[in-house]
Amino acid sequence: MKYALIGCGRIAVNHIKAVSNNGLELVAVCDIDPAKFNIMFEKAGCGEFSGTERCTDYVSMLDAHPEIELVGIATESGKHAEIALECISRGVNVIIEKPMAMSMEDADKIIAMAEDKGVKVAACHQNRFNRAIQKLRGAVEQGRFGKLSHGSINVRWNRGRSYYEQASWRGTWEQDGGTLMNQCIHGIDLLRWMLGDEVEEVYGATRQRFHDYLEAEDVGVAVLKFKNGAVGTVEGTSNVYPKNLEETLYVFGENGTVKVGGTSANNIDVWEFADETEADAEAKGLQEVTSNVYGNGHTALYADMVDAIENDRAPYVDAAAGRNALEIVLAIYKSQKTGEPVKLPLRGFASTDMAGEFGK
Repeated sequence: MKYALIGCGRIAVNHIKAVSNNGLELVAVCDIDPAKFNIMFEKAGCGEFSGTERCTDYVSMLDAHPEIELVGIATESGKHAEIALECISRGVNVIIEKPMAMSMEDADKIIAMAEDKGVKVAACHQNRFNRAIQKLRGAVEQGRFGKLSHGSINVRWNRGRSYYEQASWRGTWEQDGGTLMNQCIHGIDLLRWMLGDEVEEVYGATRQRFHDYLEAEDVGVAVLKFKNGAVGTVEGTSNVYPKNLEETLYVFGENGTVKVGGTSANNIDVWEFADETEADAEAKGLQEVTSNVYGNGHTALYADMVDAIENDRAPYVDAAAGRNALEIVLAIYKSQKTGEPVKLPLRGFASTDMAGEFGK
């Protein structure tokens, strides 16, 4: 399958590795900064890409290569929707890094246009493919928890000035958002997915405590009310001293308790069910080694997307999933701005509506 990558920064290395692992033909890469190409390929350390065209304008790249079937979008977040819509308008399938957009309007446009053009869109929430998360999802789908009580996601990481200085767009409302949009959205996706997807109300608060050189928040908390009666809590921060501590997901039900921990929801710390079976022994204490907080899921996400295109089915992590995660983050932002709970579905709110909330 012929593939191109747009955006060759920090996360692009994971995309290149996934491309290599899945045997895709890397037709072209694109970034406005040509210096990033060699850095990306060297860090990826896989395959020989000397025949790959290197471009600085994605529209020109798409014009020159109508044979491209799949594009990965890994630019700054504020460009995701614009690039995705251009690709989809041409009938090109896309994998969009999180968040899939910065506004509900753009997220809904992506979904509508993809349906109209018959194009597949995958949201890059790769942690859904973590072994621990797959085990947990299986237990949810099998009904082993019984009636759900509550759950929580805690993303307790560290991001200092050096991280934000790597790219001027980080921490801005237009191009990035804060820790909830950038670091915590993967965990928010998992929490919503596990507790039933249908959220009716969100109440949140955000603050900027240690990063006054940014526009956006560095800590946020929220309560989610689900239509099935369960409640969820979110805690996300980049303020943990001195380094990343954990990304921990809890699910509590009448017949089960699971804690998925590690730095990127990659280990099973607690696995208890009333109907315990021999297979549960495999889950208890499961640990998946990862080289960084991005985990190992990109390769599996790409494999699933290729199969979805070839067999004309929805991707495992589709555009609706990307929209759902974005909706929670924007609802927390809106709740912070208004001081009130926010009813879902959320319409007509964007990260830029938070401009001036904390200053810079």
